[in-house]
Order: sequence, then structure tokens, then C-alpha cells
Amino acid sequence: MTVGRAADGRPGSPAPDPFPAPPEAHPSRPAVVEPWPQGFSREPTMRISDVLAELQPDFPALTPSKLRFLEEQGLVEPRRTPGGYRQYSRADVERVRYVLGQQRDRYLPLRVIGEALAALDRGEGHEPVGPRLATSDGRPAGLRPAGRQTVDSLAELAGVSPALVAGLVEAGVITSGPGGHLDSWALDVVVAAAALAEHGVEPRHLRGFRSAADRQVAVVEQIVAPLRGQRAVAAQAHAASVAAEVGELCARLHTALVRAGVAGLAP
Repeated sequence: MTVGRAADGRPGSPAPDPFPAPPEAHPSRPAVVEPWPQGFSREPTMRISDVLAELQPDFPALTPSKLRFLEEQGLVEPRRTPGGYRQYSRADVERVRYVLGQQRDRYLPLRVIGEALAALDRGEGHEPVGPRLATSDGRPAGLRPAGRQTVDSLAELAGVSPALVAGLVEAGVITSGPGGHLDSWALDVVVAAAALAEHGVEPRHLRGFRSAADRQVAVVEQIVAPLRGQRAVAAQAHAASVAAEVGELCARLHTALVRAGVAGLAP
């Protein structure tokens, strides 16, 4: 910086610096990270019934008590109306979908899922969300039809003859409820049975599979019996969550054992 001089030659006021230093920058403020998932509306416009209608085709075991239990665990935070009713946003629905998917597909306990969600909320990592892949008929992959089916309607959905479905019912592989209706889980059984039929496996040959499944269900029932005996809504929801988790683990174990046995048949 140069110093100017007055008319009498004495030092005067400092002359303006032709290259002034930029103003001191303000300390950077931490960026506010929007809770996961980003890009979804957080306007609470959906009731519990709306959430169930959207998610139950993919997660048939979802109930109002399960939704309340996930809220108690801090995994989703719906808003409350002045009357105390819960209302969910699109972002809330995606969080519920994530939790249920991690339980079903990766057999993760809620504690681990909660830690993963907390990391996503902090902006750590990335979890894609959005529409699921569609099959050739345009239906989202993995979705089951809502409501109960008849033998004829289930056969039409699976693309098989009604005789095959009726044979599975007669053999006790799938069971019918009041009015002869079959639940949506029967579709998976029919599709697998149809594929096995191409190898000469008839419905009567599948009774052993049903018996093995019933024994596994009995094990799960023993595990959750103490929770089911409690009257608290949270305990009932916890029982449903544990039953789903243990049931998937049983299915995973069964699959691993069958694959190991089949591998031993190779020459």
C-alpha cells in the first residue's frame, strides 16, 4: 500500500490500494442434509389405510399395528392431526417400504435397519428408491394380487389349468378359507408347482413340502408365543415382526439345505 503526501510534502492519508484484498470470507456453514429419501414430498396426505393399500400387495403381512410399531422404533415419524390421527407423506411411505424390504430380502433386524437409515439421513451412502422393475405384463415385479382368489381366478393369474390348482387344494398343498377363497400367497405355490409339473411332479407329490413348511411354522410359533401372549399393541406388532424375520430365516435355511443336497447329486 502506498502513502500519499500533502501539498507541503508531509505524509498525508494512505492512497487507495489498486489491488485491494478480497473481503474476509465468512466461516462455511454445514449444509443441511434432508432426511432420506430425498426428492419425495413430505406433505402428510395419506392415512394408515392409504399406506396399507399401497404397500400390502408387496408386503401382505403389513398391518396397522406393524406401522405403529415401526413408529415406536423411530423408523418412521408420521405427523398427527389435531384429532390425533396419523398422516403419512410419500417420503414416509418410502421409508416404510425400505424397512420392510430389508426385513424380507436381507433378513436384517430392526436395529441394523435403523442404523442404516440413520446413516442415510446423515447423507452417508446411497440407497436408490423409485418404481420397481415391471414384468412383461406391466405389473411391478414381486407384487401379488390383492384380495382372495378362487381356483379359477388363481389359475388365470398363474397361466395354468384350473385342474392343477384344484389338485393342489385336494392334496392339501394349498388350503382354502371360507367360501373356498385362496389367499394371495397361493399364487407363488401354484407357479412353482406348475414348473415342477413339467418334470412330472404331481400335486400329491408335494404333500411332504407342505408338512415340512407346517413344522417350520410351528417352530416360529413357539418363538413368538411369549410376545403373542401379551395384550399390548406394541407387543403384538413386535411378534409379527419377529415371526416374519424368523420365518424368512427358516426359508433361507431350507433353501440352503436343498441346494447342498442337490449339489451332491452332480457326478
